[in-house]
Amino acid sequence: MGNKINPLGFRLGFTQNHCSLWFEERDYSEDLREDEKIYNCIENYVQYIKKKKDENDSYRGITHIEILKQTELISVNIYIAFVNLFIEKQGQQKKEEKAEEEEEEIKQLRKEVQKMLVQNMLDSVSRKLVIYIEKVQKPYREPKILAEYIALQLKERVEIKKIMKKAIELAEKADVQGVKIKIKGRLNGIERARKESAMQGRVPLHTLRAKIDYCYYAVQTVYGVLGIKIWIFVEDERFSII
Repeated sequence: MGNKINPLGFRLGFTQNHCSLWFEERDYSEDLREDEKIYNCIENYVQYIKKKKDENDSYRGITHIEILKQTELISVNIYIAFVNLFIEKQGQQKKEEKAEEEEEEIKQLRKEVQKMLVQNMLDSVSRKLVIYIEKVQKPYREPKILAEYIALQLKERVEIKKIMKKAIELAEKADVQGVKIKIKGRLNGIERARKESAMQGRVPLHTLRAKIDYCYYAVQTVYGVLGIKIWIFVEDERFSII
């Protein structure tokens, strides 16, 4: 029998890096709680924005968060896919104006997130907090964004095969080398749980030099919890696949 391993942890030091970088000998648990509080504060802020805009969909729009801790400074890098999920736009815009508007909106969002983090973590963080926000140019190249899209379609009870076909098309438009999707649970309300999978292109899970992004996402539906697993093969220029 084969042993299953997380593709991201399997490739640490090769094509993957840690999302939180710091070193502590004595108060390891305190720094770990500090990381958890930062993640929770950002998640609560996203939930607050969703309620404010009267949106109940599964989109969070955050691909991943990186934390870098130094002696007197904590840097938090937030990578977002869609700016308009956080800040409401008014009217239609031209392509030339859109780029400038997005830059200003990212600056405004950075200030709001930093203010929120400082207010909520004033008692637990002794170091200075600095927030950086970067927009991902190809959102559907990120497995988490693709999983959120699938989760939204599952809640609307769209046919499973149609969902996976559309998700693969979105990933292919983002110039990926390969994509693999698995959905498991009570699909379409059937009493017995089953699994549906789809794959397009190459996904070399056994090759350490292959840069593979992975995501597991659980979605709550009227029939119960469904699990979504996505593997995306993105070839890195520094590593040639033989």
